[in-house]
Amino acid sequence: ISTSLMLSVRSVDLLSSKTGQNRLEHHTNLYHGNELIIRRGQTFQIELDLSRPFNSNTDKLHLELKTGSLPMVSKGTHIIIKLVEELEDHRWEAKIVKQKGNRIKLSVNSHPKAVIGQYKLTVMVKCPKREVAITHDPSKDVVMLFNPWCEDDTVYMDDEEEKKEYVLNDIGRLYYGTETQIGARTWNYGQFLEGMLEACLYVLEKSEIPPSGRGDSVNVVRVISAMINSPDDNGVLAGNWSGNYVGGVSPTAWSGSVDILMKYHKEGGQPVKYGQCWVFSGVTTTVLRCLGIPCRSVTNFQSAHDTDVSLTTDVYFDENMEPLDHLNSDSVWNFHVWNDCWMSRPDLPPGMGGWQALDSTPQETSQGTFRCGPASITAIRTGQVYHKYDTPFVFAEVNSDKIYWQRNLDGTFTQIHSEKKAVGHFISTKAVGSDERADITHLYKHTEESEEERIAVETASRYGTRPDVYSTPMAKDVSVEVKMEGEGPRMGEDAQLTIVVTNLSSQPRRTTLHSQVAVMYYTGVLKGTVQKNKLPVELMPNEVKTMQWILPYQSYQNQLVDQAALMLTLSGRVSETQQVLATQTNFRLRTPDLNIEPEGDAVVGKEMAAKITFTNPLPHKLRGVVFRVEGLGLQKVREVVVGDVGSHSTVTLTEHFIPTQAGPRKLVAALDCKQLTQVHGVADIDVQSQ
Repeated sequence: ISTSLMLSVRSVDLLSSKTGQNRLEHHTNLYHGNELIIRRGQTFQIELDLSRPFNSNTDKLHLELKTGSLPMVSKGTHIIIKLVEELEDHRWEAKIVKQKGNRIKLSVNSHPKAVIGQYKLTVMVKCPKREVAITHDPSKDVVMLFNPWCEDDTVYMDDEEEKKEYVLNDIGRLYYGTETQIGARTWNYGQFLEGMLEACLYVLEKSEIPPSGRGDSVNVVRVISAMINSPDDNGVLAGNWSGNYVGGVSPTAWSGSVDILMKYHKEGGQPVKYGQCWVFSGVTTTVLRCLGIPCRSVTNFQSAHDTDVSLTTDVYFDENMEPLDHLNSDSVWNFHVWNDCWMSRPDLPPGMGGWQALDSTPQETSQGTFRCGPASITAIRTGQVYHKYDTPFVFAEVNSDKIYWQRNLDGTFTQIHSEKKAVGHFISTKAVGSDERADITHLYKHTEESEEERIAVETASRYGTRPDVYSTPMAKDVSVEVKMEGEGPRMGEDAQLTIVVTNLSSQPRRTTLHSQVAVMYYTGVLKGTVQKNKLPVELMPNEVKTMQWILPYQSYQNQLVDQAALMLTLSGRVSETQQVLATQTNFRLRTPDLNIEPEGDAVVGKEMAAKITFTNPLPHKLRGVVFRVEGLGLQKVREVVVGDVGSHSTVTLTEHFIPTQAGPRKLVAALDCKQLTQVHGVADIDVQSQ
């Protein structure tokens, strides 16, 4: 028999060009490189060049895809794709859509619950003349991702603008600071840059999840939340809240995830130094968007950290109303950044799908590992904290009450005061399609003080470790609050706040307010007391008294830590009624921006410059100042050593770079210096094509 009748595959064309039909239809045309990157539950085309024309009556052909180190048909990691007459949804199959000479074009359909990751493709052909099939292995792999455009995928998202933001946008904004002084910084997610898809798949590879579990979005985000932090699995980032960042990059100096993920991949899975919550969250957004799961970074101001799962945040005082520091382990972080990811929850009762909270910052362990979520935001809003995963912890972060306890002479504690609105304010994320801040507090909780909100808090508390905490009313006719002018105190100047004490009764009232101000890490951990005062207050009937409170720069200058935050605790007892007054206010000292001014025309391939200006706000010299400058499509991360900057003096430097991509771009710069952190700036640059 002449061998020309034998059937074999000469070559396979995966039609994987960035600009080709496959990549455009699958919304993967932004990824770097020309691999076949597809999304599950959607058809794609490939072309085969055979040794002779294909005869569908007598010749046989099928495809095989394999992923993981031990592919198995039963686990969904070895897929056999047969030829069919007509394509149907919900199954793997292929159909010949075009035949011309020796070439055939196949349309291949994948299952919407397919395992994601890298697959090896094999083409098998068999003709009547031979017993054995002939196999052909193309050199290129196929990468399968989640598909928010496919109605049958668990991560399906209906709104086109939201998909553009939460899957395809490679730049975002992260919020930090305190609720009255919200700061924003630009973050480069960079999920489509060269090497990033490989790096994100590497993170999934390194996790404990077997390949067969990689089709389940709940499972995938849960292991990613564990893999982004390093305590128990050599994850991507080492957390460091100490203020000493020797041997690594200070958490406030990063402006994006690219450097971090590339370094982790390149160094074979050594945790990158160092991260704090917004860095963990930014990297999580990058990895999940890259894998095709809609995701956003979310900041919660006044974020509680409930260590004993009582679902209340407890503050303890001794007999003299002095705080008992060794007992105050529940902390309220000024802000905390986590993630929302979008998916249905087939593992929970109906109605729990949509946004899920996911937290990659290592705070408390969940089932033995530092991870948190996914917790349904609907379950959080309604107090149904028994729905997995880690819902009680996230509920407490946004909605627990702050309860003040005082020690009695016999060593027991009495609940003396409760603040219903102390935590979970201005929950923020970048708005869809703009750089504005969107407030999403209403998704996490009902309006404060509304009946639904009280019911949710009390429902949740019944599942905590102290179910009977809601009971004791008292006569309360004096109130105390702290107010701040405008955007609040600036770094390097005296801090000034206003204390307002109101007497709501028709009788005079007397009290002494104990004020204590302490430097605080943004995690709510106090570093040390800076100033203590006693303030006698005498109130006439129905009087509203306003007092100025001042903290001189000298008192705090050598005490500050990273986020330059301070907490003022006021406590006292009204002599006539024994009513307890207690309130805690935190404020930050605002830092200056880096001013960036682009110079020259922004054209792809043509050198341009940007002028970066910074003024030292402090009355003393800054030592060892470094700028980190980066911009997607403009330039890779560059460190510029500036050196010392004198008191109140201004430094200007010009950075030259060559834009590589057209369209609206952002150049981001951050300052790294031991004495001053959270200084950054951004410039919008519209790059023209040549």
